[in-house]
Amino acid sequence: MPKPIEVKPLPNFRLWLRYDDETSGEVDLSDLAGRGVFKSWERQEFFREVKIGSHGAITWSEDIDLCPDSLYLRLTHKTPEDMFPNLKTGVNA
Repeated sequence: MPKPIEVKPLPNFRLWLRYDDETSGEVDLSDLAGRGVFKSWERQEFFREVKIGSHGAITWSEDIDLCPDSLYLRLTHKTPEDMFPNLKTGVNA
């Protein structure tokens, strides 16, 4: 999977991301905002503290991070099967 190399916070719980395969664009995270640990995002200054963690996760603190692979799928509107054609759901190998 491509790795994130740049992240920027945007208004309304959106992020601009760029990956090492040159894929870039906006991801809307408003569906997570205000729920559970993501309640912290309601403080705009906290949401703006987003960064890429040491292992590539998109992170705000030690307690809040998002999987970069999941964000890549959101950004590209691809499914895991699109990325890994040999994946077969419900089929015995």
